[in-house]
Amino acid sequence: MNVTLWILQVVVGVFFAISGHGKAFNSWESMQRIPWIDGVSLGLMRFIGWSELLGGIGPILPAATKIKPVLTPMAAVGLTLVMILATGFHVMRRKYMFVILTAAVGAITAFIAYGRFALKPIQ
Repeated sequence: MNVTLWILQVVVGVFFAISGHGKAFNSWESMQRIPWIDGVSLGLMRFIGWSELLGGIGPILPAATKIKPVLTPMAAVGLTLVMILATGFHVMRRKYMFVILTAAVGAITAFIAYGRFALKPIQ
């Protein structure tokens, strides 16, 4: 279980870091190819990008360094809440492929939170 959780933590961390990097640093014009971009402002997109970029660190760094390892499942809870909100946003905009993606990522982050709180906490 520990190995499975570590794999999921790294995958989720990389996913959020890559996703956030694009939103934080790409030009507004290059982001116009994102199907749901018309629903947010540039400022909100940058905020989302930086939040995802920093959120990608949460599932990995505290557990890897064993400094405040309880922050790992707490970060996973936070990312789960973000994915719940993102799923609602995409449902309202009828972007159903994004609903599937955000719900799946949310389920993974919820499993990481449960796993690190209850199944295999970092000592």
